[in-house]
This record gives sequence, C-alpha cells and structure tokens, in this order.
Amino acid sequence: MNSITTNPFRGRAAVAMFTILTLALMASPLSVQTAAAQDGYQEPQHRLSPVVIERTMVGDTYMKVVYGQPWMRGRTVFGELVPFDRLWRTGANEGSEIYFQSDVTFGGEHVPAGLYTLFTIPGETAWTVILNSQLGQWGLRGYNEEHDVARVEVPVSQPDEPVEGFSIRFLEDEGDADVRLTITWERTSVSVPVSVR
Repeated sequence: MNSITTNPFRGRAAVAMFTILTLALMASPLSVQTAAAQDGYQEPQHRLSPVVIERTMVGDTYMKVVYGQPWMRGRTVFGELVPFDRLWRTGANEGSEIYFQSDVTFGGEHVPAGLYTLFTIPGETAWTVILNSQLGQWGLRGYNEEHDVARVEVPVSQPDEPVEGFSIRFLEDEGDADVRLTITWERTSVSVPVSVR
C-alpha cells in the first residue's frame, strides 16, 4: 500500500515567501506610467472644463458628441484665445468626438457610420468643420490631415447674447436637413446640416 507523505513546511514556506514579497512591494512605491504620463501629461485633479455629452435620435439613428466645455471667464475668445485661421481642438482637453450610428450626409459630404474626432478652423466670417478618423487624441497632438473624412465650410452667425460656456448641440433643422450640429461660444455660432441617408 502506497502512502503519500507531505512536507508540513512547504505550505508555511510559501506563505512566508508571499508575505515577504508583499511587504517588499509595499515598502518601495511602484511607478506605473501610462503612455500619456510618459509624454508628460498628468490628469488634473479638478477639471476647469467639464466633459459634456450631447445626444439625439434621428429616426432610428443615434448621434452623440462628447467634448470638454471651456468657459469665457472674462477672456476674448475668437481671435485671441482661439486664433483665427488655425486648427482648433474644438473644446478643451481631449479631442472632441462625434458618433453616428448610421451613414449620414454631413454638410453635403457622405460620412460612414462611426466615431470621429471633431476639429475646426475658425475664421472671422466662416469656419471649416473637420471630421477625422484618428481617435484618442489630446488637443491637436497627433492630428493628421490624411485621416480627414469630411471638411465642410459653414458661415458664422451671431447669437443674440454672449454665450459664456462653449457648447456643441444637435438642433432641429427647419430646412432640408434632419438636424444641425451647432457650435456656439462667445458671440459666434456655426451650424452644419446633418441628414440620415
């Protein structure tokens, strides 16, 4: 008859080794860095520009835009804080992202269903609104024009009152489009007609 003998110290030795390793790890702080942290970015403890999510349904098509919302705070925005005729992240912090559940016509251009980064080039009388297929961008870092899916030029209008907080909204359209993607801040507003194909 075979008998199995066990070493009573094997289990205790494993527990002791685990305890030693745990204490060693606790004694020396670990430095875990993400790719963004290695680039010098540190997540702010309190965001001055909160994340805003705007969403709508057009028929069976879901649309959503996510952006960081900066505020005027007594500053002159367009032409100073946001220079004219230069690429802008269109909001604050991470690149603003827009999602279309179905194919759409965006300012007259066909855009396949999907998620895109939203950029603009503000001008005094007209803006260029850009959808770019590269995602996960911080500000303008990594922007590549070759990945633009749509570039639409739209005229500038002026709201009746100054708008303190930057906003991107889907508004009902009274014309041929289903909705208008409307960007408003300070005394400036631009709209892009969006239709579900």
